Amino acid sequence: MNIKHFTLQELEGLSQKIRDRILEVVSTNGGHLSSTLGATEIIVAMHKVFDANKDPFIFDVSHQSYAHKLLTDRWEEFSTLRQFGGLSGYTKPSESPADYFVAGHSSTSISLGVGAAKAIALNNEQESRIPVVVIGDGAISAGMAYEALNELGDRKYPMVIILNDNEMSIAKPIGAISRMLSSAMASPFYQRFKKKTEQFVDNFGEGAHYIAKRFEESFKLITPGIMFEEMGIEYIGPIDGHDLKSLIDTLDMAKKMGKPVLVHVQTIKGKGYEIAEGKHEKWHGVSPFDLKSGTANAKSSAKSATQIYADALMKQALKSDKIVGVTAAMPSGTGLTQLMEKFPERFWDVAIAEQHAVTSMAALAKEGFKPFCTIYSTFLQRGYDQVIHDVCLMDLPVVFALDRAGIVGEDGETHQGVYDISFLRLIPNMTLCAPRDEKSFHHIMDFAVAYPHPCSMRYPRGSFYDVELPESLPYETGKGQLLISNDSNRLFIGYGNGVGRAAMTMEFMEEKPSLLDLRFVKPLDTEMLREMARIHKQWYVFSDSARMGGVGSALLEWLSEEHITDVQVVSFEYDDHFIKHGNTKRVEESLGLLPEQLAKRINEE
Repeated sequence: MNIKHFTLQELEGLSQKIRDRILEVVSTNGGHLSSTLGATEIIVAMHKVFDANKDPFIFDVSHQSYAHKLLTDRWEEFSTLRQFGGLSGYTKPSESPADYFVAGHSSTSISLGVGAAKAIALNNEQESRIPVVVIGDGAISAGMAYEALNELGDRKYPMVIILNDNEMSIAKPIGAISRMLSSAMASPFYQRFKKKTEQFVDNFGEGAHYIAKRFEESFKLITPGIMFEEMGIEYIGPIDGHDLKSLIDTLDMAKKMGKPVLVHVQTIKGKGYEIAEGKHEKWHGVSPFDLKSGTANAKSSAKSATQIYADALMKQALKSDKIVGVTAAMPSGTGLTQLMEKFPERFWDVAIAEQHAVTSMAALAKEGFKPFCTIYSTFLQRGYDQVIHDVCLMDLPVVFALDRAGIVGEDGETHQGVYDISFLRLIPNMTLCAPRDEKSFHHIMDFAVAYPHPCSMRYPRGSFYDVELPESLPYETGKGQLLISNDSNRLFIGYGNGVGRAAMTMEFMEEKPSLLDLRFVKPLDTEMLREMARIHKQWYVFSDSARMGGVGSALLEWLSEEHITDVQVVSFEYDDHFIKHGNTKRVEESLGLLPEQLAKRINEE
């Protein structure tokens, strides 16, 4: 949609239509809501001032980019948002050339902008192209953003960074005076005055430069822009992120400055949908809901694995004041909200800083505490070096509780929690284990609290499979539990939530196999596996994880080391490709991983 010729009144009307469309679709499909509603005018102004077909539009995380999708020929298709085979909830170049980069993890945008700016400079395109970056005040809390700002301030590549401050986290301590002064600094008059002053003092030597610089510094001392200015980034703002005229004028000026400029924009999360307006975390990402009342549609009554973990950790924290924990900007998502409220000195949210989260817990472990580092499987990838260097190398007893392990559904490729077994299993001193249900989760927590080495436990988004199985026994290091023993050549080996998938697959089987809950993929229960290899020659592996380096790989490595050649292993882990977004059951069906599909494959052998 070309909006270059739109009047201000037409742009304001378009912004309302965009909000209405977002609300219509997200209330039906679920998705990110409050942040994308709040960014509507920002994105409309971007499309008015810049050209998404040639200027790199880079959205941090990109969960706020729905208005961008609607403005780039996806209005009708938007009804398929986050559905299997439909539009992604994030930017995705395969959907549209206007989507510059795949995004889904936080704090990558400024680095991408710097890289794009370097390419533009090398191609001598600076007169016709400029990167435009949108980053939230939460995303800018991560170290990677400052690494990029540090280089950008030194290199001075032309770039416009829009800081979407929807919590007022930067300006809040300063108040009305800051907003008044910053508004003045955003005006064309101030920018012209500054340029003329620089030209004037050039004629009067170092003394004049010093006086002018001190005057400017004292003027900015009580504004939120001093940090960016000191890094070499021109700062404008804060400005009202819902005032289209102000946004357009400011972005147009920033575009023409020929240097790196940060435009500080204050917005209201959920703007335009009164129920969601403000700092309401529950409206960040939503399941389908009733648009009039804001009430969520009926959900499954089964207790989620996250809630089971939260309950078990609360139980441990009440028993011992040595239990501490951390999350990286996901307190409600990881179940730590109540723990942070009850024990604010022992459980922390360190913002989007997984590296810092892991290393800070390593020091707590060294000091005799028992840290639980509670992070989504996909986000632990961001703290991988710290797991190796700061935890495992020191053999410190940090527990990594990995939520959202396996397929996460509508969030798609960037969020699927499928790699943690593969990338953690190779680290010395690391132990990998997993619960299969609520009872085993409490047992594994007892084990983890007492375990004197690093360990990782993984559990799924949503609930465990609801199957009837023998009751879980307490966990012992490297010991599995044989749940069902049958006179069959086949053995089903389940790990974590894979145990439930294996048990459900058995219900469709003509010949009933034995079922082993592996419990530990490192170390393996070698005594149990030797016995199983003697009895069962066909092993089938069930685990919500990547096949390469996964549970099946661990078993094949062990069989090779033991010179056991008469056992065949078939793994139902994920193939070597990124898994698309969509309803989890639809995704699993497309992969051939529903229990009835697996049983058919096995029965036909």
